[in-house]
Parts: sequence; C-alpha cells; structure tokens
Amino acid sequence: MSQIEKSPVVELVETRGHTTGAEWLSRYSSSLMGVFGTPQRVLVRGAGCLVWDADGKEYLDLLGGIAVNAMGHAHPFVTSVISSQLATLGHVSNFFTSPTQIALAEKLLELTKAPAGSKVFFANSGTEAVEAAFKLARRNSGADASAGEGGIVKRRTKIIALEGAFHGRTMGALALTAKAAYRAPFEPLPGGVVHIPFGDIDALLDAVDETTAAVFLEPIQGEAGVRPLPAGYLQAAREATTKAGALLILDEVQTGIGRTGKWLASEDAGIVPDAVTLAKGLGGGFPIGALVTFGPETSSLLTAGQHGTTFGGNPVATAAALATLHAIESQRILDNVRTVGERLRSKLAAVDGVTEVRGEGLLIGFDLDADIAPAVVTAGLDAGFIVNSPGPRTIRLAPPLILTAEQADSFIQALPTLLQTAKDAAQ
Repeated sequence: MSQIEKSPVVELVETRGHTTGAEWLSRYSSSLMGVFGTPQRVLVRGAGCLVWDADGKEYLDLLGGIAVNAMGHAHPFVTSVISSQLATLGHVSNFFTSPTQIALAEKLLELTKAPAGSKVFFANSGTEAVEAAFKLARRNSGADASAGEGGIVKRRTKIIALEGAFHGRTMGALALTAKAAYRAPFEPLPGGVVHIPFGDIDALLDAVDETTAAVFLEPIQGEAGVRPLPAGYLQAAREATTKAGALLILDEVQTGIGRTGKWLASEDAGIVPDAVTLAKGLGGGFPIGALVTFGPETSSLLTAGQHGTTFGGNPVATAAALATLHAIESQRILDNVRTVGERLRSKLAAVDGVTEVRGEGLLIGFDLDADIAPAVVTAGLDAGFIVNSPGPRTIRLAPPLILTAEQADSFIQALPTLLQTAKDAAQ
C-alpha cells in the first residue's frame, strides 16, 4: 500500500476512488477561484524537507511554502503541540485570552529585544500584520500634537515605501506594494503612499520630512529577487524618521524568525525600529502573523476598538508558534541556517551560468545568464526539486531551516543539468 493510500486525510477527502494528480487538478479548476493560476503539483504528504505529490513523486522542497515551513513538514514536536492544544482549547475569541497567547507575546518581545513598554498584536498572516502596521502609521498623524509656529499643526499623511517592495495584497498592504500589475486592477488604493528608489539613501533623506507618518522597509526584498538593503541604509532611515517624527516599520514577514540565521534580519544594523511585522516561519506552517510595537509611545497609538481580528492569536496558532520557536532554539537551528546557507551561496556562485548570488542564511536569490528561470522551475520539478522564479532570470530559495548540507549539495549537483534543460527548452 502506498504512502498516499495510507493517509487518513486523503481517505477523508477522496470520494471518487484513486485520484491522480491530473484528476485532482481538473477538480481544482472546476471548484477553486483561479487567482493562483494552475497549481504546479498536487502535494499530499511531507516529512522534513521532502514532499510527495498525488502520483507518489518525491521532491526536495527548497521553497518551504515560501519561507513558511521553518522546521520542515510534519515536525514531530510542532505537530504534537498543535494536536494537544486543539484537543484542549481551540478558539476563544478576542473577548478572552489564553496562556499561549500571553507566553508567545512575551517570547517575541524577548527575541526582538524590545524595550520596556513594547507590545504585540497577533493576526493570521503577513498581510494582516502589515494592515495593522498601516493603521498604526495612520495614527501617527501628528493631529494630537501641540500647534507649531503660527498655531498650525502639520499633519503627517505621507507613507514611504520602496520600489520593488512587496508587503501583501490586502488594500493597505497593496498600497505599499510597488508592482503595478498587482496594484492597477484595484485602484484607487489608500492614498498617501510614495515609492522611492530602492537602496538610494539620498532619495530616502529627500523624501522623509515633517509630513511623513512612516517608512516601511524590508531588510531584504524577497519577491523582488532577494535584494538586501545596502549597508548603512537602515541606520540612515532610523536617523531620518526619528528627526521627522515618523515611524520606522520593518517588514520581516519573510526575513524574520531565523530565515537569515538571526531572529531578525535587521539585528546587525544596531537600530531599534518603531514596529516590526512577522509571519511566515513564525507558526512553522500554521497561519499566524504578528505586529511588534517598540516602546510605550508607539504601542499606545492603537487603542481599544481601533483594530481587531476574530482568529488572531488563538490558542492553537500561538501554541504552534511557541513550539516552532522552542524547536529552533533547542535544536540550534540558527547555526544550521548560517552554515548551510553559506555553503549553498558559495557553491552556487561557482556554477557555470549563475551570474550573481544574493541573500543571507537560507533566503537566497541567484541570477542566471539568460531569461530561463521559469523553465528552470519546471525542469526542477521534473527532477524532484521545488524552487521559485520571482523574475525571468532569478531563482529564489527559501527552504526549511533544517535543510542539511547533503540536501543542499544534491541541488548543486543537479543544477547544471537543470540549467541546460531549461536552455534547450527555450530554443
């Protein structure tokens, strides 16, 4: 009996006898909205860094659900904690709290080195965490400040983001996202957002003024092809926003929770932001997002009734996050991220056809010498590797943080053949 047939979940959902991947995809197209296009495969099971599709094919998952599955698939400790919590208390609404919610908030304040008076708001995803941060920025309007010269209060209405930014697809987050193809169908978007050139400190200093409510930054732009901010940029942003009375909000949805070998990608900058958004790897595969506000002044901007969520911070999600953080700490996963990440980047740079390698830890982007990245993704699937192409000649890797050196090497060994297959397909 195959692993697929043994799965009680597949037995529960299957009503038409044995179903192949092609049959599942036919049913998908008949029942699900086509906002994601056609799925590449129907995945039914995972273990560690490996997943299997409905036809029994095995893949090395080098995307990790787009940086979500921090401890891999079906991690024994994480799954046991989730099951135990769900069997004890699953949901209580925001009229109540739970020990796991409080403990997770305390843990995040500890890991982010937040000063006294800092707070946490829990959501269900990265885009929801950014929506909360967007509203936080709106509250930093200066409207409650004392009148300045001439008795006039200059309201802060401008919010600054970067070209190439991706902050999500809900309306506030979409206003911060730069890609025109994502924005245009839904305009007019919430106003006041200005996009400035990526990595240009002079452009940043010119844009931040007394009308600026907040600056949103990703320390490494993931969807733009894994582009790290240049050295000194975060420090300059901190100085400029402090001077102007604006908030510095860091979007670490993709880069946080150990992805770069640190709890936050921004740690080395030596700054204290006003807020940080987290999600993706935080729940180890279970949906959760968080907004961490730093210090009492920023933390008091959103007051009772001004924001909320039905499911955010529920006992199961917060238990999943606590289990994930505990596993990362107890198994010294950050060391593995740094070691295997450096190994991958070093070996990628030596592959013929790879022109540039970027990133930190296990968030890696590498450019190719031709516009073949989508074809490499296809060739990778055929060969048993899951990767992503955020651009025509860029491949992104964001595997589980438990990726082994041997697994990384297996991809490096296969890559020259994948590149050649992709080039042959393009001819």
